[in-house]
Amino acid sequence: MKGKYVIAGIGHTAYGKLGMDTVTLNVRACAAALDDAGIEKDMVDALLLKTPTSTREILYGQKVAEAMGIMPRWGGAWDQGGASNITLIAFAMMAIETSQCEIALVSYADNPRSGSRAMYGRPRGNDALYGWFSTAAGYGMIHRRHIIEHNTPPEAFAAIAMAARRHGAANPQAQLQLPLSYDAYLESPIRIDPLRRDDCCLVSDGAAAVVVMSAERARNLGIDDAVPILGLGEGQTSWEVPLRKDLTSTEAVRAGRLAFEMAGMTPQDIDVAQLYDCFTITPLMTLEDYGFCEKGKVANVVCDGQIEHGGRLPINTSGGLLSETGMPGMQLIIEGVRQVRGTANLQVAGARNCLISNQGGTMHTHGTLILGH
Repeated sequence: MKGKYVIAGIGHTAYGKLGMDTVTLNVRACAAALDDAGIEKDMVDALLLKTPTSTREILYGQKVAEAMGIMPRWGGAWDQGGASNITLIAFAMMAIETSQCEIALVSYADNPRSGSRAMYGRPRGNDALYGWFSTAAGYGMIHRRHIIEHNTPPEAFAAIAMAARRHGAANPQAQLQLPLSYDAYLESPIRIDPLRRDDCCLVSDGAAAVVVMSAERARNLGIDDAVPILGLGEGQTSWEVPLRKDLTSTEAVRAGRLAFEMAGMTPQDIDVAQLYDCFTITPLMTLEDYGFCEKGKVANVVCDGQIEHGGRLPINTSGGLLSETGMPGMQLIIEGVRQVRGTANLQVAGARNCLISNQGGTMHTHGTLILGH
């Protein structure tokens, strides 16, 4: 299926505190994606949505379709945390492959900044008796374990945050447009030990959407800037953090291997990457698990500006979750499309491909997507 399917359109809302419900946000992002593809909404016969994290409801996909004024024959809402976006693109490809639909919209919206953030701060089962509350607590455990096992220096975590903030500062649509120095990173307050404030992603309202169709259909419709999907892969663990045998590896190992095999590529072939960065530890471990470096040697890859624009492997070139928006994952796919099209704000010269990671839960689920020509 390499290159047989494409992302033909992209769209998103503003990011920040927007004061809109999730249905409205989804409709706006989908309308922007259809406009980018140059097609009418009546041509869409599949609508695939990630359920909002902060508000759950049944038949959510049908509710959004009604608000859009369409009646797709295939679709609904799905949840795999932040990995859902790549999963839903895979679902769209499989549905088209089996003649269930021809043109699919994939979208995600949420409004935790205007609405409720309770889901992110909820108690974690019986472990809440010992003080384990919030998403950040689990990532704090993983962050600490990586330091213990691999002596990971603070410079490595700071490099992730500094790159995202540098790129976000150059992005006029980013929620946080403020560069970060190493000294400022070290001075940022501890939120959940050892996580500093600047290790943690933003809390954001917003929505983003993509249009998926076959490459043949895109050619017939005259869509010249459709971006081929070269590879994808999925992986997930069934275990909560306290039950895992290894806290310093993720399902990016399996997902990445599948995506590279499908694309016929290796890590050395990648020009630019958009790596899920809900916390700074996440892209550090993802780089290791994808094979960009040996386990425990990631500081050699991320320091000295290597992951910033102009470096060997620029990552999160629109700011990522740490600077552009905390919206989980779809914005990374959109930036990947821009990089391959050659229309990104911080365009990587000569970029012909882009690797994108999505990750959900507390490193429970992982999706990998490779776009390019």
